[in-house]
Formats: sequence, structure tokens, C-alpha cells
Amino acid sequence: MLEQHFMDVYDKFKLQFYRRVFDLVRERDGSLSAMEAFSLEVIKMLDEPTVGQFADFLNISQSNATYKVNSLIKKGYLVRQNSTTDRREYHLILSEKFHNYSNLLTSYELTVIQRIRERFPAEDVERFDEMLRVISEELMPEC
Repeated sequence: MLEQHFMDVYDKFKLQFYRRVFDLVRERDGSLSAMEAFSLEVIKMLDEPTVGQFADFLNISQSNATYKVNSLIKKGYLVRQNSTTDRREYHLILSEKFHNYSNLLTSYELTVIQRIRERFPAEDVERFDEMLRVISEELMPEC
């Protein structure tokens, strides 16, 4: 049962995310493609990676990653910031335009969290929070 319930919740979050991505992705000048939207999500989760780190994580070539990054910079979703330790290297910083876009994508998660707080006793919510922390920090070392 745990496996099925976990997959049900995970799939519902994915479906809602995909719906919002495709709702935001439109065929017009300057809009994001679905691949660019997913690339931004990866950059966000990698927390200011270099282009090399981004390429390595996705297992794509450096030139392919550079192409994607340049497109996102041109569209205003990313900025480059020189590394403080190696001036030849730069980190990918998400712009204000991205954060405005990202707020639209996280609204469902916040709605579900509020529903959890309303539905369950505070001590259950605290235990669930601790379980999620352990899952994230200890049980998912690949990420």
C-alpha cells in the first residue's frame, strides 16, 4: 500500500506541474519551450551551478548546455555571475523573471501543504515534516 500511495501522490504532483508548465509555455516570441522550463527547474534545484555542473547532471555536452543557457539568458530567465574562486568560471543565477514564473509553478504545492495543516493534527504535521526531511537528506543521496 505504501508504494501505491506514494506513487499516486508523486504522479499527482507531476501531472499538476506538467499542466502548469504547458499552460505557461506558449508558442510566441520569448516564451519558454518545455525543455527550457525543465532546464530552469534543474538549475534551480542544483542551486547556482556552473554550466559544467548543469551539463554533467543532465549528461549532455558542454556545448549543448551552453546553447540552452545562452537561450535562457537571452530570454531573461538567467544571469551569469563570475565565481569568487575562479574568475574564468561563472555560476547560473535565476533572475527575477524566473522567480515570477516559478511562483506560478509552486502554488499547488503550497495549497496542498495548507490542506495538510488543516486536515491533520499539528503533531502529525511535525512528524510528517521530520519524515520528509529524513527522506530528502538521508534517503535520496543521488540528488
